[in-house]
Amino acid sequence: MTGNRWQSSGFVVFVFVCLVSPSLLCGRAFASDTEIVPLSHAHAHNDYRHERPLLDALAHGFCSVEADIFLVEGELFVAHDREEIRPERTLRSLYLDPLRERIKKNGGRVYPNGPEFILLIDIKTEAVSTYKALDNMLAEYRDILTSFERDGRKSRAVLAIISGNRPFVFMKSQDVRYAAHDGRLTDLESDAPADLIPMISDHWGRHFTWRGDGPMPAEERIKLKAIVQTAHKKGRRVRFWATPDQPSPAREALWRELLSAHVDLLNTDDLKGLQQFLLSRRSK
Repeated sequence: MTGNRWQSSGFVVFVFVCLVSPSLLCGRAFASDTEIVPLSHAHAHNDYRHERPLLDALAHGFCSVEADIFLVEGELFVAHDREEIRPERTLRSLYLDPLRERIKKNGGRVYPNGPEFILLIDIKTEAVSTYKALDNMLAEYRDILTSFERDGRKSRAVLAIISGNRPFVFMKSQDVRYAAHDGRLTDLESDAPADLIPMISDHWGRHFTWRGDGPMPAEERIKLKAIVQTAHKKGRRVRFWATPDQPSPAREALWRELLSAHVDLLNTDDLKGLQQFLLSRRSK
């Protein structure tokens, strides 16, 4: 009897302390928004594949996330492949609503006093029909999304950028847009304004042979810096996907070269790994 009472009361005390002060006995699962360091170079590739889409990236300070979308019967679902589509996993529920809630809580920004946040939306179904459905939805979130209008850009907390199947001609024709176009290296010399193509993204392996092992070839280093300089002169960010992403000295060597060349976004599935890498550089 006595043992049972002690075990029961001990359990109650433990639960009570955890509920009242999670930092005691239980530990803290996540830092508060004000304690997270926003990492402007951090991009979460295929973000929706993490246990908590968007939220895990935010907990690691990422300032850019990627969501693949499919248009099915008028709804925009987030998934990597069509067979992975689930009714509860929509662009609205996983990204737009949580972002709006967080922005309201943080005084108009994703991170308190933080930078503009990038929501990269990769269209997997037909370009124009999917984009039109997306455009209608984004208009409902005009209070948090940067817009592009005849009289110029209206910057807000989140910049939506369309990747994948991109309806460039249709987007260019719009008088008001709530998203911009993700360019490729073929767009590097384009005269399109940065408000239409604010970023150049491309496959690393299609343009570079170096994977981080040994020194970077001099000609590839020169090529990389020239790409970034050209993009930046036109007001565009630069991102490469399909870079080595398994924890290794080669991955860190490649990340260092990208940052040295002033590449804007580092692409990764390893949230903790990139967070630690960027924070360690800040501390130095």
